[in-house]
Amino acid sequence: MQGTLINNLYKYIKENNPDILLELEETGNTTQYLSDKVSTVDSLIEQLSKEGKPSYIIEEICMAHLTEDLKPSRYNYVLHLLESEFEQQYNQFIETGLLLFEISNMVKHCNPVFDDLNFSEENENNRFLGYAIMGVIKEYLDNVTSENVNSELQQSTETER
Repeated sequence: MQGTLINNLYKYIKENNPDILLELEETGNTTQYLSDKVSTVDSLIEQLSKEGKPSYIIEEICMAHLTEDLKPSRYNYVLHLLESEFEQQYNQFIETGLLLFEISNMVKHCNPVFDDLNFSEENENNRFLGYAIMGVIKEYLDNVTSENVNSELQQSTETER
């Protein structure tokens, strides 16, 4: 059961929270994180098994518990805003293969706003929240653009020498 839950949790995080997975992989803590998280439902598995629940029901209940703190996905929220409100930059990140990394960086940049506004399933459709996150995304994109321009200017100056 634990192996199945670890695999399902990994798939869930890969699909909905790839920024977290990227960070775990960078630090080499993916396996430990998944094992530790799944071990938090050991007593739940035992209780449900004693109650005679079928394994697919146990898995479903455990997955709901394991993913509770991963919802809603900040990554997917930023991704959808970028795609709908900043289409040119979104397409550029896809073309360069940097979408995952840039969205992950944006989420880190947006985390204080998500935290301040208590981002949750109850308020994820709040217009004010969307505007606040769009503002942070715009600020991030402006910084990335100015860094790229400065880098290109520096490279062209070095080439002219």
